[in-house]
Amino acid sequence: MYGFILASALVLTACKTAGSAIPPKADIKEIVNSSDVTLVDVRIPEQYEAGTAKGAVNIPLAEIQNNIGSLKGKKVVVFCNKGIQADQAMEILKKNGVDAYDGTSWKNVKAIQDEKQSVK
Repeated sequence: MYGFILASALVLTACKTAGSAIPPKADIKEIVNSSDVTLVDVRIPEQYEAGTAKGAVNIPLAEIQNNIGSLKGKKVVVFCNKGIQADQAMEILKKNGVDAYDGTSWKNVKAIQDEKQSVK
């Protein structure tokens, strides 16, 4: 009986570890500060003009699908005001094979940039 319990435990444990192989999460700070990243602000132009992260381009969420071609092959960080539109943009980009990362909000991405500047 003890052997059966031990064997069952080993089988269950083996299945659990094999099924939960989660790839490591990318470090968003490293990605935002990499030289080959494209920062995409998915808010409307008026919000973008009021303030955004350094070097960001404005592609509103409503236009993201039409810009897939220009983003393919690039490392893209998307962001908005609070992360809701960025999440939607991420879903669209990932479905279309774009290497996309969630920067959440423009203030978050700007803070990451500012942090790097103050370290220099």
